[in-house]
Amino acid sequence: MAYLVFSIVVAFFMGAIVIVIRMKAQKFPVNEKKIILPPFFMATGALMYVVPYFRLTSTEILESLILGVLFSTVLIWTSRFEVKGSEIYMKRSKAFPIILISLLVIRTVLKIFISNEIDPGEIAGMFFLLAFCMIVPWRLAMYYQYKKVKKSIVH
Repeated sequence: MAYLVFSIVVAFFMGAIVIVIRMKAQKFPVNEKKIILPPFFMATGALMYVVPYFRLTSTEILESLILGVLFSTVLIWTSRFEVKGSEIYMKRSKAFPIILISLLVIRTVLKIFISNEIDPGEIAGMFFLLAFCMIVPWRLAMYYQYKKVKKSIVH
C-alpha cells in the first residue's frame, strides 16, 4: 500500500513538472531536435526490462501498447504549430494541461485497480511502456506537422 501511495504522489509530481515544462517550452521556437529527442532519451528507461522483476507478459505488453496509442491520439489532437515571424512555435492549447491531468488521473485509477493483481515491478514496466507508446506516435505526428508547417513558410 505504501508503494502505491508513493508511486501516485511521484506520478502527480512528475505530471506537474511536465505541465510546467511544456507551458514554458511554448515560449520558445520548436525545431526537429526538440521534437525527436525526447523519445530517444526516454528509451533508455527500457533497460529496466533487463531485470526480470520488470518484465511483462505478452498480454501486459499488448494492453500497454493499446492504451499508449489511444492516449497519444488525444495529445496529437491538441498539438498544433503556429508561425511567428520566421519561427515555428507550439500553439498554446488551454485544453493541454487539462488533458495531461486527465490522462494522469486515468493512469492512476488504472494503477489502483491493477495493483492488487499485478506485482509492482510489472506495473512499473507496464506504465513505462504505456508512456513510451504514448510519446512516440505523438512526437512522430508532431514531426510530420512541423515539416508541413516548415515547408509552407519556406515556399
